[in-house]
Amino acid sequence: MQRTTRRGIDWLAAAADEPEKCKAVWADDPRRPCVLPTGEHFDAVVLDERVGLETFDQLDRRRLPLGPVMVDHASRQVGFLLPAKSEQRFARMLPEDAGNGCLAYKYLGIGGNIVVPGPIALSGDRYEWLRAPVGHSDWSPARTAALAAMFVAAHSLIVRADQYGRELSGGC
Repeated sequence: MQRTTRRGIDWLAAAADEPEKCKAVWADDPRRPCVLPTGEHFDAVVLDERVGLETFDQLDRRRLPLGPVMVDHASRQVGFLLPAKSEQRFARMLPEDAGNGCLAYKYLGIGGNIVVPGPIALSGDRYEWLRAPVGHSDWSPARTAALAAMFVAAHSLIVRADQYGRELSGGC
């Protein structure tokens, strides 16, 4: 469980349509999730939970650039916040055959919305921070490149692990 800093709360609330109302809601209930628009303050890449958790783990263990990361336990998805308008850069860093569905992800930019955990989400809450926002972070292109590289690596690792499991059990 990670807690969002005061600067992180200000940064997240700034993305809301009504920032002061958002901060007031969190002051009353810091565990309450909030729907925020994507595309102006940040974009988001949403991955399946297995691939997302492995991607997060690889980025964290290798101390690669990593921004806020959240998990939605009910939908089994992990969301990575990226600099706004990073979609083309992110897509360019994926293999050319990524568009055929083998690398499943959802990119949320202009016109999108994402549910973010409250600043003090607790273990067991539906929405939880894996890495909470600490303020306006470094939005370098390295963060986008690191996420794309580890996403591809994590996907490959999980595919190979699943194949190995089927080979051992004699299945397809």
